[in-house]
Amino acid sequence: MGVDLIIEDERWDAVGLAALAERACGAALAHLGVEGAEVSLMACDDARIAELNHAFRGKPEATNVLSWPSEERGAAVPGGAPIAPDDLELGDIAIAYDTCAREAARDGKEFESHLCHLLVHATLHLLGYDHIDDKDAALMEGLEVEILGKLGVPDPYGDTGARPG
Repeated sequence: MGVDLIIEDERWDAVGLAALAERACGAALAHLGVEGAEVSLMACDDARIAELNHAFRGKPEATNVLSWPSEERGAAVPGGAPIAPDDLELGDIAIAYDTCAREAARDGKEFESHLCHLLVHATLHLLGYDHIDDKDAALMEGLEVEILGKLGVPDPYGDTGARPG
């Protein structure tokens, strides 16, 4: 498993994002039995992620994390398992320092734990999981809780019910 990291905002340097991303993304992939996969991760600020959110989703505001799978892997039916990846270059993730820090502070969560959650969440999106439908959301959130538990990260939904954007 490899993470190709691009840091656009120097505040990420103090976080140890490379090791954290390898750990979180790697745990999600290992949990699902995906070996040899590659993920590209851009660590940016709110201004940059707002540009991306506007360009790709038509939403001109910042968000915590965005993901772009390299191919469509979504399940055929709500709550079903996504299609296993053919392409081991799974796709791209962008994560915004400002929004992540603000959310962690607001919810009383450790910054690193919140980042682990968002990276696991985004990796699952790259693998075809989603949370638009209630059945899909239940499956995805259940996987997140299992994976994060193995990493020693508390259930992110247990206290606030906050969902990644």
